[in-house]
Amino acid sequence: MKFALIMGASGDIGKEIAQELAEKGWSLYLHAHSNPKSVDNQLRSFQVLYPKQDFYALTLDMTKEEDIPLFLRSIYQLDAVIFASGFTTYQLLTEVTSIDMDHMWSVHVKTPILLIQHLQDKLARSRQGRIIFISSIYGEMGSAMEVFYSTTKGAQLAFIKAYSKEVASLGITVNAISPGAIATKMNQDFTAAELKELESEIPVGRLGSVSEVSFWVAQLLEKRSAYMTGQSIVISGGWLK
Repeated sequence: MKFALIMGASGDIGKEIAQELAEKGWSLYLHAHSNPKSVDNQLRSFQVLYPKQDFYALTLDMTKEEDIPLFLRSIYQLDAVIFASGFTTYQLLTEVTSIDMDHMWSVHVKTPILLIQHLQDKLARSRQGRIIFISSIYGEMGSAMEVFYSTTKGAQLAFIKAYSKEVASLGITVNAISPGAIATKMNQDFTAAELKELESEIPVGRLGSVSEVSFWVAQLLEKRSAYMTGQSIVISGGWLK
Protein backbone atom coordinates (compact mmCIF):
# COMPACT_ATOMS: atom_id res chain seq x y z
CA MET A 1 0.00 0.00 0.00
CA LYS A 2 1.31 3.46 -0.93
CA PHE A 3 1.05 6.52 1.31
CA ALA A 4 0.94 10.15 0.22
CA LEU A 5 1.07 13.31 2.31
CA ILE A 6 -1.06 16.10 0.86
CA MET A 7 -0.22 19.49 2.32
CA GLY A 8 -3.22 21.78 1.94
CA ALA A 9 -5.73 18.96 1.52
CA SER A 10 -8.51 21.23 2.73
CA GLY A 11 -8.28 23.57 -0.29
CA ASP A 12 -10.06 23.12 -3.60
CA ILE A 13 -7.10 21.65 -5.46
CA GLY A 14 -5.80 19.65 -2.49
CA LYS A 15 -9.23 18.16 -1.89
CA GLU A 16 -9.54 17.07 -5.52
CA ILE A 17 -6.07 15.52 -5.42
CA ALA A 18 -7.05 13.59 -2.29
CA GLN A 19 -10.22 12.32 -3.95
CA GLU A 20 -8.37 11.14 -7.06
CA LEU A 21 -5.62 9.39 -5.11
CA ALA A 22 -8.04 7.73 -2.72
CA GLU A 23 -9.94 6.35 -5.72
CA LYS A 24 -6.65 4.96 -7.05
CA GLY A 25 -5.91 3.05 -3.83
CA TRP A 26 -3.59 5.43 -2.01
CA SER A 27 -3.57 5.80 1.76
CA LEU A 28 -3.37 9.46 2.72
CA TYR A 29 -2.14 11.90 5.31
CA LEU A 30 -4.42 14.91 4.89
CA HIS A 31 -3.02 18.21 6.15
CA ALA A 32 -5.05 21.30 7.00
CA HIS A 33 -4.66 24.45 9.03
CA SER A 34 -7.36 27.08 8.53
CA ASN A 35 -10.10 24.63 7.53
CA PRO A 36 -9.70 21.33 9.40
CA LYS A 37 -13.43 20.61 9.02
CA SER A 38 -12.87 20.00 5.29
CA VAL A 39 -10.29 17.30 6.05
CA ASP A 40 -12.47 15.76 8.76
CA ASN A 41 -15.31 15.44 6.25
CA GLN A 42 -13.00 13.85 3.69
CA LEU A 43 -11.68 11.46 6.31
CA ARG A 44 -15.13 10.19 7.24
CA SER A 45 -16.10 9.77 3.59
CA PHE A 46 -12.88 7.96 2.60
CA GLN A 47 -13.04 5.60 5.57
CA VAL A 48 -16.47 4.43 4.41
CA LEU A 49 -15.67 4.28 0.69
CA TYR A 50 -12.18 2.78 0.98
CA PRO A 51 -12.06 0.69 4.19
CA LYS A 52 -8.88 -1.18 3.16
CA GLN A 53 -6.88 2.05 2.98
CA ASP A 54 -5.63 4.26 5.81
CA PHE A 55 -6.46 7.95 6.21
CA TYR A 56 -5.13 10.40 8.77
CA ALA A 57 -5.96 14.05 9.47
CA LEU A 58 -2.98 16.25 10.38
CA THR A 59 -2.79 19.91 11.32
CA LEU A 60 0.09 22.35 11.03
CA ASP A 61 0.42 26.11 10.84
CA MET A 62 3.12 26.30 8.18
CA THR A 63 4.27 29.68 9.48
CA LYS A 64 5.33 28.13 12.80
CA GLU A 65 8.59 26.26 12.40
CA GLU A 66 8.57 25.15 16.04
CA ASP A 67 5.51 22.93 15.37
CA ILE A 68 7.13 20.92 12.59
CA PRO A 69 8.80 18.22 14.77
CA LEU A 70 5.48 17.23 16.35
CA PHE A 71 3.81 17.16 12.94
CA LEU A 72 6.49 14.83 11.57
CA ARG A 73 5.98 12.30 14.36
CA SER A 74 2.61 11.40 12.83
CA ILE A 75 4.12 10.33 9.51
CA TYR A 76 5.40 6.77 9.12
CA GLN A 77 5.55 5.11 5.71
CA LEU A 78 5.69 7.65 2.89
CA ASP A 79 5.87 7.34 -0.89
CA ALA A 80 4.81 10.80 -2.07
CA VAL A 81 4.43 14.38 -0.89
CA ILE A 82 2.21 16.90 -2.66
CA PHE A 83 2.47 20.55 -1.66
CA ALA A 84 -0.89 22.15 -2.46
CA SER A 85 -0.92 24.77 0.32
CA GLY A 86 -0.83 28.36 -0.78
CA PHE A 87 -2.31 31.83 -0.69
CA THR A 88 -1.86 35.16 -2.40
CA THR A 89 -2.57 38.83 -1.84
CA TYR A 90 -3.55 41.35 -4.53
CA GLN A 91 -1.60 44.55 -3.96
CA LEU A 92 1.33 46.58 -5.15
CA LEU A 93 4.73 45.41 -3.93
CA THR A 94 5.10 48.67 -1.98
CA GLU A 95 2.02 47.68 0.05
CA VAL A 96 3.21 44.18 1.03
CA THR A 97 4.26 44.02 4.67
CA SER A 98 7.26 42.19 6.04
CA ILE A 99 4.90 39.86 7.91
CA ASP A 100 3.05 39.06 4.68
CA MET A 101 6.38 38.24 3.05
CA ASP A 102 7.46 36.00 5.93
CA HIS A 103 4.17 34.08 5.92
CA MET A 104 4.08 33.61 2.16
CA TRP A 105 7.71 32.50 2.08
CA SER A 106 7.13 30.04 4.91
CA VAL A 107 4.04 28.46 3.34
CA HIS A 108 5.35 28.23 -0.22
CA VAL A 109 9.08 27.68 0.24
CA LYS A 110 10.68 27.37 3.67
CA THR A 111 8.33 24.93 5.41
CA PRO A 112 8.03 22.60 2.39
CA ILE A 113 11.82 22.44 2.19
CA LEU A 114 12.15 21.82 5.94
CA LEU A 115 9.62 18.99 5.67
CA ILE A 116 11.46 17.50 2.69
CA GLN A 117 14.74 17.54 4.64
CA HIS A 118 13.18 15.29 7.28
CA LEU A 119 11.11 13.14 4.91
CA GLN A 120 13.81 12.38 2.34
CA ASP A 121 14.86 9.12 4.00
CA LYS A 122 11.29 7.81 4.02
CA LEU A 123 10.83 8.72 0.36
CA ALA A 124 14.15 7.07 -0.52
CA ARG A 125 13.05 3.82 1.12
CA SER A 126 10.09 3.77 -1.25
CA ARG A 127 12.46 3.66 -4.28
CA GLN A 128 9.63 5.36 -6.15
CA GLY A 129 9.47 8.50 -4.06
CA ARG A 130 7.60 11.44 -5.51
CA ILE A 131 7.61 15.13 -4.57
CA ILE A 132 5.16 17.40 -6.36
CA PHE A 133 4.66 21.13 -5.89
CA ILE A 134 1.45 22.79 -7.02
CA SER A 135 3.16 25.95 -8.21
CA SER A 136 1.70 28.58 -10.56
CA ILE A 137 1.96 30.02 -14.05
CA TYR A 138 3.08 33.16 -12.23
CA GLY A 139 6.21 31.32 -11.11
CA GLU A 140 6.96 30.97 -14.81
CA MET A 141 5.85 34.38 -16.07
CA GLY A 142 5.38 36.72 -13.08
CA SER A 143 2.39 38.94 -12.35
CA ALA A 144 1.94 42.56 -11.40
CA MET A 145 -0.06 42.98 -8.15
CA GLU A 146 1.19 39.54 -7.09
CA VAL A 147 4.91 40.19 -7.20
CA PHE A 148 5.91 38.43 -3.99
CA TYR A 149 3.57 35.51 -4.68
CA SER A 150 5.21 35.19 -8.11
CA THR A 151 8.60 35.31 -6.39
CA THR A 152 7.81 32.42 -4.05
CA LYS A 153 6.34 30.35 -6.86
CA GLY A 154 9.46 31.01 -8.92
CA ALA A 155 11.53 29.85 -5.96
CA GLN A 156 9.60 26.58 -5.93
CA LEU A 157 10.52 26.01 -9.55
CA ALA A 158 14.18 26.80 -8.90
CA PHE A 159 14.13 24.36 -5.99
CA ILE A 160 12.72 21.45 -7.98
CA LYS A 161 15.30 21.97 -10.73
CA ALA A 162 18.19 21.81 -8.26
CA TYR A 163 16.92 19.27 -5.72
CA SER A 164 15.79 16.81 -8.40
CA LYS A 165 19.44 16.40 -9.40
CA GLU A 166 20.48 15.73 -5.81
CA VAL A 167 18.02 12.89 -5.16
CA ALA A 168 17.67 11.28 -8.58
CA SER A 169 19.98 8.42 -7.55
CA LEU A 170 17.66 7.72 -4.60
CA GLY A 171 14.74 7.01 -6.92
CA ILE A 172 12.98 10.25 -5.92
CA THR A 173 11.50 12.50 -8.59
CA VAL A 174 10.78 16.18 -7.92
CA ASN A 175 8.40 18.05 -10.21
CA ALA A 176 5.95 20.93 -10.24
CA ILE A 177 2.56 21.51 -11.76
CA SER A 178 2.03 25.17 -12.67
CA PRO A 179 -1.68 25.90 -13.16
CA GLY A 180 -3.00 28.99 -14.86
CA ALA A 181 -6.45 30.32 -14.02
CA ILE A 182 -8.32 27.54 -12.22
CA ALA A 183 -11.89 27.75 -10.93
CA THR A 184 -11.22 27.82 -7.16
CA LYS A 185 -12.05 30.02 -4.20
CA MET A 186 -8.87 32.01 -4.94
CA ASN A 187 -10.81 33.58 -7.82
CA GLN A 188 -14.01 34.29 -5.91
CA ASP A 189 -13.21 37.99 -5.55
CA PHE A 190 -13.41 38.55 -9.32
CA THR A 191 -16.59 40.14 -10.64
CA ALA A 192 -18.51 38.48 -13.47
CA ALA A 193 -17.13 41.07 -15.87
CA GLU A 194 -13.56 40.45 -14.71
CA LEU A 195 -13.97 36.69 -15.10
CA LYS A 196 -15.38 37.15 -18.61
CA GLU A 197 -12.42 39.33 -19.54
CA LEU A 198 -10.00 36.77 -18.12
CA GLU A 199 -11.65 33.94 -20.03
CA SER A 200 -11.36 35.96 -23.24
CA GLU A 201 -7.57 36.06 -22.76
CA ILE A 202 -7.29 32.27 -22.41
CA PRO A 203 -6.99 30.51 -25.78
CA VAL A 204 -9.31 27.65 -24.76
CA GLY A 205 -11.86 30.23 -23.58
CA ARG A 206 -12.44 29.09 -20.02
CA LEU A 207 -10.93 28.57 -16.59
CA GLY A 208 -9.43 25.20 -15.80
CA SER A 209 -11.04 22.74 -13.39
CA VAL A 210 -9.42 21.29 -10.28
CA SER A 211 -9.72 17.80 -11.78
CA GLU A 212 -7.52 18.95 -14.66
CA VAL A 213 -4.82 19.62 -12.07
CA SER A 214 -5.30 16.43 -10.05
CA PHE A 215 -5.10 14.40 -13.28
CA TRP A 216 -1.48 15.45 -13.77
CA VAL A 217 -0.64 14.80 -10.14
CA ALA A 218 -1.84 11.23 -10.62
CA GLN A 219 0.28 10.90 -13.77
CA LEU A 220 3.44 12.03 -11.97
CA LEU A 221 2.82 9.39 -9.30
CA GLU A 222 2.72 6.59 -11.84
CA LYS A 223 5.68 4.20 -12.04
CA ARG A 224 6.24 5.15 -15.70
CA SER A 225 6.84 8.78 -14.67
CA ALA A 226 10.17 7.81 -13.10
CA TYR A 227 12.16 9.31 -15.98
CA MET A 228 10.57 12.76 -15.55
CA THR A 229 12.12 14.96 -12.89
CA GLY A 230 13.05 18.60 -12.37
CA GLN A 231 10.19 19.72 -14.62
CA SER A 232 7.22 22.07 -14.43
CA ILE A 233 4.03 21.05 -16.23
CA VAL A 234 2.11 24.18 -17.21
CA ILE A 235 -1.67 23.74 -17.25
CA SER A 236 -3.03 27.06 -18.46
CA GLY A 237 -5.19 26.50 -21.51
CA GLY A 238 -2.48 28.29 -23.48
CA TRP A 239 -2.74 31.41 -21.31
CA LEU A 240 0.48 33.41 -20.80
CA LYS A 241 2.54 30.88 -22.80
